Amino acid sequence: MKNTKIIIISVIAVLLFSNTIFLLQYFKVKKELTQANQQIVTQQINQKIIIFANLFIDKILLGEGTVSFDDRLKLENAVRDINDPEMFSKWQDFTNSKGDKDAQKSVGNLLKVLFSKTN
Repeated sequence: MKNTKIIIISVIAVLLFSNTIFLLQYFKVKKELTQANQQIVTQQINQKIIIFANLFIDKILLGEGTVSFDDRLKLENAVRDINDPEMFSKWQDFTNSKGDKDAQKSVGNLLKVLFSKTN
């Protein structure tokens, strides 16, 4: 009878110990998963910023003549896809600019915000 109690207490102690270890591992893995998911989100945002920046450089800065409607639509969709209100505001400032000097300032502000958003 006494040996049975010792065995039962030992089994309970081992189970409690193993459950504690599993719980600690769970929280560690949960934290790592949260960090990994955040890194994925950051990489996706960076990728969207790069796509927009490449389009902007190719179609606006290096483009010759007037930007076509399709290209403007691609640029608009790319900046909206980033889903950043500040960046979209700077884009609107650029598209609504009046004259070369205003456009040049808007481009500078847009690029400044664009590159400050990359991580």
